[in-house]
Amino acid sequence: MSALAVFLLAVGVGDIVRKLTSRTWPAVGAGPATVMVAAALAGLWRGGDLVLLGCAAAVSMAWLHLGARADRTGIHHGRALTAFGVGAAVLVMLSGWASPAGGALGSWLDWVGLADVDPDRALLVVAVVLVQLVTANQLVRLVLGSVGTVRPEGQPQPSDRLKGGRLLGPMERLLIVGLGLGGELGLASAVVAAKGIIRFPELNAQRKDSPGTGIDEVTEYFLVGSFASWLVAMGGLALVLH
Repeated sequence: MSALAVFLLAVGVGDIVRKLTSRTWPAVGAGPATVMVAAALAGLWRGGDLVLLGCAAAVSMAWLHLGARADRTGIHHGRALTAFGVGAAVLVMLSGWASPAGGALGSWLDWVGLADVDPDRALLVVAVVLVQLVTANQLVRLVLGSVGTVRPEGQPQPSDRLKGGRLLGPMERLLIVGLGLGGELGLASAVVAAKGIIRFPELNAQRKDSPGTGIDEVTEYFLVGSFASWLVAMGGLALVLH
């Protein structure tokens, strides 16, 4: 799974760069650059590794470009989601070509007294944690956009009426992943339940302000976004616990 971990690192770093600049090209370039750095640190330079890493770099560039365009135009959200999903699936299916991670990463784990930690798993844990930050928010936003719950950048969003969502989402996902890694899956599920309880008064107030027979757009935003966010966290947790 080393190639998948490198891919997740690439999109994680690229999405962070995209949030720090108004231009798309630095983020698109950050993906392949991260692939090369991670491959060098993990000693992934065999023939099969190079094929998988080339695929990871290409898919990361497609993801970052298509995601930025979907945010800007408000259309074709499914293309970015498809690129991410298909790319990750291909890397998993071809993971038999990948060699075990080692190199400087393995030496560092030995040096800090973590010789019993598998470098592949360490690389995957770091990648999954990184994805829970900006990339997971982007995945959630694309899912919301594909069902018509968010609008193009610059227009009023349902999220404007739910304060702190973009900050609470990463915190919530990191808490779920951290509790899961610590073996506290019951507490992780309690986090999910607590979010609904805490948000209920706010959602109820929004509903009263917008009476009607259909579901309020803010409630729809909360439900779809929350489930998508939880799936990203639980999917990442499943990867590192497999």
